Amino acid sequence: MDILQQFKDLLPEMEESTIPRIITSVAIVLVLWVLQLLIKRLFLRRVTNMRTRYNWNKLITYSFLLIAAIIIGRQWFAGMQSLVTFLGLLTAGVAIALREPLVNLAGWMFLMGRRPFKVGDRIELDGIKGDVIDISAFMFTILEIGNWVQADQSTGRMIYIPNGRVFQSCIANYESGFEFVWNEIPVMVTFESDWKKAKQILNDIVHLHSKDAIYEVEKQLRDASRKFLIYYRNLTPIVYTSVADCGVVLTLRYLCKVRRRRDSADIMWEEILVAFAKCPDIDLAYPTTRFYNNTTEGKPGAQPATPGPPKE
Repeated sequence: MDILQQFKDLLPEMEESTIPRIITSVAIVLVLWVLQLLIKRLFLRRVTNMRTRYNWNKLITYSFLLIAAIIIGRQWFAGMQSLVTFLGLLTAGVAIALREPLVNLAGWMFLMGRRPFKVGDRIELDGIKGDVIDISAFMFTILEIGNWVQADQSTGRMIYIPNGRVFQSCIANYESGFEFVWNEIPVMVTFESDWKKAKQILNDIVHLHSKDAIYEVEKQLRDASRKFLIYYRNLTPIVYTSVADCGVVLTLRYLCKVRRRRDSADIMWEEILVAFAKCPDIDLAYPTTRFYNNTTEGKPGAQPATPGPPKE
């Protein structure tokens, strides 16, 4: 009750100073807004790099917002120390009512401070994949990839995600400190094919297209290892052999840039098809129905024993 009575006693004084403070606050906002536009026009037009321009634009905007909040706050709260308790209770009520926006604002501070991803990175969160194109105070925006589009191609949709989701979900960053990922291309040949010859062909193709990337991978790996415990025993591409129900599976495994997965697979598949077409002893496998006679087709040691003449 004492707090409410103090607040009522201050109302006349507050009403007398309200109009001048409103006029002063509006003037401050207009001056800072014009000054912000002038700085952006004079400075940003000289910046040609899109990412640098975006970062500077955000920095200037947030800086002027902070300056405006400090100056206007001093205008409105000077000489009103007796309302600290009342404002504290009011703030607690607002915090409960506006929980989600405050969580999103805390998420923005986390993104700016810890930087699990930045504008331009490719990320995945709760099954949603895309390239980050904007980070604001309450949400970040990604340009979606995948979904109904094959591989990692863009769908053209923009997805707006509240910043608070970074506290609730795991984030996969495709490019943080290391811009390469392991990609695999399975190639299946028939059991009758010369799979050793096919494996050598695939090995030559994957090494040919990966040799130039090895040096860049090693350099980025050294840089990333200063911050993360990233260790690969072998960076060279390899072809693994396994067996499936329809044939022999030869899997190409190699490092490629995140945004080059589909392009690299396209180039290699074209060369694989051309190379296999020249080999009469290599055929690609596909699901088939086959009847196998072990007596005539099986290995001699694996054939069933021939029954002898009946005993008398």
